[in-house]
This record gives sequence, structure tokens and C-alpha cells, in this order.
Amino acid sequence: MACPICKKPTETAFRPFCSKRCADIDLAKWFSGSYAIPAADPEDTEELENELRAAEEKKPH
Repeated sequence: MACPICKKPTETAFRPFCSKRCADIDLAKWFSGSYAIPAADPEDTEELENELRAAEEKKPH
């Protein structure tokens, strides 16, 4: 298996990466937002927003 960052062979201690450096680079990409899981449907976001608004309105003040 090749390291997903630099394509060198992986090391057991850092699998699926070849080194701590490549593992840290990958982690930094997650933290910075470079990686993202796309939403399946834009309507899902709108529906969630509506549900959150309705829940907020039902909260006792």
C-alpha cells in the first residue's frame, strides 16, 4: 500500500502513511477544511435549518 500523501510505501507504525510527517500533513488538511464530505442533497441543508428554527421556537424562554 502506498502513502496517500507522498506515495512511498507505508510503515506499519504510521499506516496508512509512511511517516509521522505525512500523517500530520493529512491531519492538517482535515483541520484546515481542505477535506470535506459533500452533502448528498442541498435540500437536506435547508430541511435541517427549518428543523432547527422550529426547535428554537418551541424552546421556553
